[in-house]
Amino acid sequence: MNISLRRGERIFINGAVLKVDRKVCLELLNDVTFLLESHVMQAEAATTPLKRLYFIIQTMLMSPNDCETALQLCREMFISLSSSAHDPRIMEGLRTAVRNIEDKKMFEALKAVRGLFPVEAELMASEPEGAREVA
Repeated sequence: MNISLRRGERIFINGAVLKVDRKVCLELLNDVTFLLESHVMQAEAATTPLKRLYFIIQTMLMSPNDCETALQLCREMFISLSSSAHDPRIMEGLRTAVRNIEDKKMFEALKAVRGLFPVEAELMASEPEGAREVA
């Protein structure tokens, strides 16, 4: 797999953080877990239930050797979201994310959750001001 990075960009590979000082193309020759800086969510951006879930999964991907606490938080978040989510699109996306996490495919789990952000925004926009959770 080839990955192109711009000057100053970072990539997270198997828990290591690499920052390049010039435009570079990396060729990954084996099966690694990686996350591009453009897909990294900062803690302050995790402002909705699904964004918090994304942040937790991201933590597990970025620190694969130290993810027991994040995995427990992830389980709790799935339980909470499953009990409060009534939209079938959210439920199906959560099931997909769970399967990916069980298969240790964290990047795929992130993609599944990230794909739910527009649905969550749509649902939150249609709710009364006092009830701002995933429905």
